[in-house]
Amino acid sequence: MSESTAAHGDRPEITSYDDPAAPWNQDFSETDIAHWNDDVIAEFRANDGKVGGAYEGADLLLLTTTGAKSGREHTVPLGHLYRGDTVYVSSFVEDKYPAWWHNIKANPAIRVELGGKTYTGRGRVLEGEEYREFADWVLANNPLLADFQAKIDRPIPLVVLEFGERS
Repeated sequence: MSESTAAHGDRPEITSYDDPAAPWNQDFSETDIAHWNDDVIAEFRANDGKVGGAYEGADLLLLTTTGAKSGREHTVPLGHLYRGDTVYVSSFVEDKYPAWWHNIKANPAIRVELGGKTYTGRGRVLEGEEYREFADWVLANNPLLADFQAKIDRPIPLVVLEFGERS
């Protein structure tokens, strides 16, 4: 098995944002999209963080935030990335920042499910000089996010997740 397929079974590694095999470039019905996260979340929780389908083999976590407008909890599966020991998340949403980004900006308290463990903590939306320094590193070290950034007009969202107590 080649290095490019080792991480994801028989699927080749996605190295370009425009890769037609990438989950974000697939055609799904409105019904599929409306329940997409529900199915991934249920599978994640039933299998200690492992999922199949479009995200098989991916490193995922579940991020729960409090809605900036609604005040209700919202849970979303996200691919998480590392810069040393720092865990961060971003998004491939092209036309706006994702709801979880706005939620963390308004209320940084988060819950993170990673594998079979749950943590409380804080999310920190990076801004200003801290954002610029972190984004420079991310874009130099993450070809997919660099490729995505080259295709959009706004800065990619970057949020650092700070884990607290395990619950």
